[in-house]
This record gives sequence, structure tokens and C-alpha cells, in this order.
Amino acid sequence: MAVSYSKYLTRNNVYAASGVAIALWIIYRKQKRTSAVRGNSRKKQNNEEIHYMITQKTNKKKKPQIDAKFFKQLRQLLRIGVPKWISTEMGYMLLVALSLIGRSVCDLWMIHCFSQIESAIVLMDQKSFYKSIFDYGIAMPLVSIINNMLKFAVGELKIQLRSNVTTHLYDYYLKKYTYYHMSNLDNRIANPDQLLTTDIDKFCECVTELYCNVTKPLLDIIIYVSKLNTNMGINSVGLMTGYLILAGFVLTYIRKPIAHLTANEQKLEGEFRHVNGRIITYSEEIAFYHGNVKEKMTVLASFNKLITHIRKFLRFKTIIGFFDNIIAKYFALSVGFIAMSLPFLSDNHELTKLDVAERSKLYYQNGSMMVRLGQAIGRLILAGRDLTKLAGYTVRVTELQNVLIDLNDGRYQKDMVPGSEHLRPNSGRLIFKNNIIKFDKVPVVTPNGDVLIKELSVEIYSGMNVLVCGPNGAGKSSIFRILGELWPLFGGVLTKPPRGKLFYVPQKPYMSLGNLRDQIIYPHSGSEALRRGYTDSRLEGYLKNVHLEYLLEREGGFDAVEDWLEVLSGGEKQRIAMARLFYHAPEFAILDECTSAVALDVEESMYKYCKEVGITLLTVSHRKSLWQHHEYALYLDGRGDYSFKPIEEGTEKFGS
Repeated sequence: MAVSYSKYLTRNNVYAASGVAIALWIIYRKQKRTSAVRGNSRKKQNNEEIHYMITQKTNKKKKPQIDAKFFKQLRQLLRIGVPKWISTEMGYMLLVALSLIGRSVCDLWMIHCFSQIESAIVLMDQKSFYKSIFDYGIAMPLVSIINNMLKFAVGELKIQLRSNVTTHLYDYYLKKYTYYHMSNLDNRIANPDQLLTTDIDKFCECVTELYCNVTKPLLDIIIYVSKLNTNMGINSVGLMTGYLILAGFVLTYIRKPIAHLTANEQKLEGEFRHVNGRIITYSEEIAFYHGNVKEKMTVLASFNKLITHIRKFLRFKTIIGFFDNIIAKYFALSVGFIAMSLPFLSDNHELTKLDVAERSKLYYQNGSMMVRLGQAIGRLILAGRDLTKLAGYTVRVTELQNVLIDLNDGRYQKDMVPGSEHLRPNSGRLIFKNNIIKFDKVPVVTPNGDVLIKELSVEIYSGMNVLVCGPNGAGKSSIFRILGELWPLFGGVLTKPPRGKLFYVPQKPYMSLGNLRDQIIYPHSGSEALRRGYTDSRLEGYLKNVHLEYLLEREGGFDAVEDWLEVLSGGEKQRIAMARLFYHAPEFAILDECTSAVALDVEESMYKYCKEVGITLLTVSHRKSLWQHHEYALYLDGRGDYSFKPIEEGTEKFGS
């Protein structure tokens, strides 16, 4: 009766499990069809443009997979994270390994201790029972120390890996103008902030977790297989090993999409963060245009795309989780119990000679080790899930590294306008020379191949103050971007002063994080300014030159720390930028509408000071009051032509 009832329960459990699997599959297919219908209806609601805008930078790439390429990429990143065999990182890896060995030894000891306690209870041996309990209590502090040492070592290992990888990538990202080129000259990565922060952190977390989730089960398998092979024979161990190989193949195959889904989720998270960041950056402009409804549509389009993917990923993980539990947990334990029972249910003469207490003790020890072996096999199989997740992060971080290397070497990829296929970036020649700026047949071309001026030939020496004028879109700022090496040369020869002797002052000055002193000496540090002989009294003199000496009293001195972008008015920020120019005292200064919010009398005094200290000016401005401070004018007509003449010869023409 009990046997038939047990079979009945087993049969019903199988039916129930099958029913759950079928139900999950039906729900998945139904929600997939529902999502498709909803997606089609959304496309009919004038969201095609928004959807294209969000996805236009998403390149079709090969899905991340567990293959030779993945292991090569992982090895390259690990060389960055662990640069030497004798290093702090290797020390923490060794500490993790030793802690895992200690845990495995403690597990064996606890199995032995529990078997002693159980045997003492069955034999009604009070003295042996209390002795075993005492031994167990004495060893618990050691077990606790080992467990917490393992947590510490794993945490420190992750911190070291993240520190090394992040520092390495930032060395590339903030080298010269790479950070600018990534956002403006290359369209392979739309959200470097996501990659440099969240993705690197998750990559390092996956690496450390995988290291533990593979090392501990492998160590347990070796220990328990050795013990069980001695106690129970090769048949039991062979059964578990065969199951490990079979289950590993099955689960690895059905988990393949996880790597691609993980990478895509991180990319969509980055896009969603990027869209939200734009609202914060351009909040004032959006408010003036009353663009909140449009921005809401854009944000929700990005968010809906992310949520659709997360929901799809969740359904997939639910189905995979069902098979994970069945194959890696429950079947693993069942196979373990079957393997454990083989010596006891066969004609084993050595076991029949033992009494019930000894057989119970042996059964408990072997059974506990077999259960632990089954759990270790299950964890090792489930480590494949971590491996597929790691593949997604590895692809993302490797992509960032490759793009940074390309940009540092002057290679970038950007969608070009039709007809610009013949243009070759970085095909011009750059020469550094003091006291001269010379464009020799240099085409003014935007990074996407739009030709503004076919050939520009202009020669400017120190002392030749030049006013650059022309209609919007004529190429005024483009010339300065090429001069500042932000844009590549598409031909010709550009001769310019070395870096540091050419200074750019934009219309919207950048205010750094730090105190008031840092705003004037940026990008120098306070110690560097002192080393150059710039005391606070000299800096105060620069503030007087721009009529901002009152800031010292109002804000509390040079050491005052504020959010200067918010505290200072537009005119004050522009005058701070001019004080910064006086501090650096370059050979040439590019002034791009940098005094548009400054009073005329203050503007005139600042320009006069530039002439007194010998700073040659290249000014972009529509203010006629500035013509008196310049000797030459470079006029761009907006149709690809230009003229460069002394102002006295054609003032009316240039001003028209």
C-alpha cells in the first residue's frame, strides 16, 4: 500500500512538473504575441520618429557567446585586473582559495562531528554525546572566522579588480581629447558613462562570484569524490560524474541567449540614463520651449523599450530557472541518493557485518558527503549561468576598450554624408611652431563629411588680432575646433603653437568643482599655481582686471566652495573665464562670443589688457564695439568662400 501510494505521489509530481512547464510556455508565447500586438499599435501612434532616434546608434552586432573569442577577451581584461603574478590581487585570490579550502575542511569536520553526535544518541552514550557537543562548540569560532575572512577576501578582490580596470580605461578615456572624440566623432558607443561605472562594476562582481562559484564546487568535488571512492566504490562516483557531464551540456545549451540578453539590457539601461541626463543638462532650454511633452514622449519611448526587454528577459529566466532547479538541484540530489544507496542495497558482506549503529553512522557520513557532492555539482552547473552573464559584460567592456584604443590612435567610425566617401580623416599634417597660426590648403570639414570650406589658406602671426565673422553655420567654430585638434584634419598643413600656448574661451564657460581659486587657475591645481609663482594676491589682481574683486568678500575668499555654475551669473562666469585667460597668458587666445553678457566698458578694459600683455586675439563676435581691438578680419560667407583682409580696407563690407 505504501509502495503504491509512493508511486502515485511520484507520478503526480511528474505530471505536476510537466503541467507547470507547459503553463509557463503558454504564458511566454501568449505574452510574446501580446507584446508584438502592442508594439505594432504603438508604431501607429506617431512614435516611429522617436523610436528611430533612440535606436539609431544601436549597431547590429554578433550576440555574445561562450566561445574562444570570449575567453580571449576575458583573458585580456583579467590581465588588466591582475597585472602581475606577484601582486595584491593575486594575494587576495590566494586568500580566497585558502578560505575556500578551510570551509571545505570545516564541512568535512562537521559531517564527522554530526555523525558522532547521531551515533551517541542512537547508542544512548551520554558521555560521548556531551564530548561531541563540546568539540562542536569549540570549533564554531574558527568556522565563523573562516567564513568572514572569505567575505572580506572576495570583497577586496572585487575592489582591486574594479580599481585596476577603471583606472586603465580612464587613462585612455581622459588622454588628450578622447573623451570628446568618443561623443562627437564616433558613434559606436552612445553611453560611455554607463560602461565606465555600472558595467565595469558588474563585470568585476561577476568575475569574483564566478571564481568562488567554480573554485569551491571543484574543490568539494575533488574531496568528496576521493572520500566516496574509498568508502563506496567507483560505481557511485561514476554515476554522479556522468550526470555532471550530461547536465552541463544541457544547461549550457539552453542558457546561450542569456549573454546577449544581459548585454542588451545594459545597453538599454545606458540609453535610458542618457535620455534622462539630457533633460537635466538642457532643462532651461527645454523649459523655454515648453518641450516637456515632447521630452516625456522621448523618455517613455526609451523606458518602454527597456521594460519590454526586461519583461522578455524575465520570462526567459523564469523558464530557464525551472530547468535549472530540476536539473541542477532536485535531479542532482536524487542522483546523489541513488548513488549513495548502491552499496547499502547490494550484497555487501562488509556492511552486513556491521551493527545498525555503525551502518547508521556510515550511512550518515556517506550520505552527507553524497548530498554535498550533489550540491557542489549543482553549483558548478549553475556557474554556467554566471559565465553566460559574464560574457555579456565582457563584450561590453571589451568594446569600450577597443573604441578607446582606436580613438587614441586616431581611428574613428561615424556615419558620413553621401558623397564624402573620398574624404580621409587625419590625412593632413600638423606642425607645432611658436608665434604663428597657418592654414595651408586645409579643408574645413565636419566629422560627418560635410564640407564647409574646400580649402582655407590663412597666415596669422603674433600681434595680428583677427576678428572672425560671418553668418551662422559658415564654419567659424569649425575652424577653431580644427585649430584646437578636436576635429581631424582632412588634408592640407596646419601650423600652430604648441599646446598650452593657445587658449580657448567659449561663450558658456566651464566652471569646475572646487573653490574660487580653482575657477581662475583651471585646469591647474593650487600647488601647481604656487609653484609657478601665482599667489592669491596675483589672482586677486586678475579679478580686479575683470571687475570681480567683490566676489572675495561676497563668497568668503578664494577657499570658498560653491556650485559656481549656479552661484555666478552669466556675465560673472564670462568674466571669470577672462581672468582664467589672464592667468594662463597664452600666445594666442580664441574668444568665441565670450563677452556677450558683459557690459561694454568692462569688455573694453579686458580687451585692452590682452593687448598690453601681448595676447594675440582671434575673436568670434557680432559686436561692432570689438572691431577697434582687431587689425584683421576673416569673413566667411556661408557658401564655402572666405576673405582675409585688414579691417581698414573694407570695414563696411565686413560689417554688412
